[in-house]
Amino acid sequence: MMTTMQTELKMPKIAMGAWAWGDATDGNGYFGNDYTEADFKPVFEKALQEGLNLWDTAAVYGMGASEKILGDLARGTERRELLLATKFTPQIADGTAEAATHMFTASMERLGTDYADIYWIHNPADVQRWTPQLVPLAKSGQVKYIGVSNHNLAEIKQAQSILEAAGLKLAAVQNHLSLLNRSSENAGIIDYCRENDITFFSYMVLEQGALSGKYDAAHPFPAGSARAQSYNGQLAELGDLIAEMRTVATAHGATVAQIATAWAISKGTVPIVGVTKVKHVEDAANAANIELTAAEVTTLETLAAKTGVATIREWEKDMQ
Repeated sequence: MMTTMQTELKMPKIAMGAWAWGDATDGNGYFGNDYTEADFKPVFEKALQEGLNLWDTAAVYGMGASEKILGDLARGTERRELLLATKFTPQIADGTAEAATHMFTASMERLGTDYADIYWIHNPADVQRWTPQLVPLAKSGQVKYIGVSNHNLAEIKQAQSILEAAGLKLAAVQNHLSLLNRSSENAGIIDYCRENDITFFSYMVLEQGALSGKYDAAHPFPAGSARAQSYNGQLAELGDLIAEMRTVATAHGATVAQIATAWAISKGTVPIVGVTKVKHVEDAANAANIELTAAEVTTLETLAAKTGVATIREWEKDMQ
């Protein structure tokens, strides 16, 4: 794990995700919610109370709306008390030679800060092209740590090599990881990160709610949302897994969602948990204190494999 980040930045065990912030207001956006900034204020405050001060967003989330909401809420907090992470998304780059700098500058304006604790390349559209563009941002101090997201092992090594040639270090990797999607683990990425002092951040550990215990075949995701399209047809296959997660949760005085998050922590990763309600923050805080036994982990992984459910989404790939 990345000792310098953990020590200097006092990184919490769990990061707060703002992907769903700024979703479409008609109820049919990606997540199918119509929350406003006012709804997220108690969520933000609760996270700080729990010591969960690492926030992950991206320029593309709500096309800037997520960053703007987070920035507005953060303005009353000392910057040194927050860890803000956002992303450069190649697909919305402006086509110039300084596209990353331009996107970064706009993100900082929305977030109300002049530096990012972590700045990610959102996906490996062209590792050789985009990785070097983060070098001047890091050398100027505007980016404290560089990370890559949705990269496979070969692409991670390529990015690391480019940064090392510039006298920098790849500090973090952020990939999809859950009981239903272990491709980064199976491909050796988590082991590689551990061996090379790179922090692995796991996103979608709850599969956007499919592993929260809230949804099942009788209680599907809101119709019309992207989550509904991806998960509703597979919820029935998750029955045995969710039942076992409930059993494990009872043994630990926890919730199903907390078990899904605790599993990701047991893998030596830092989960990024999407939070739109105070309860989500409470779940995350409690999950950080759960230690699953080896037997529990094995049982959960066995049942997850038996579901046959595929959760690799349209923007990503199987890392194996």
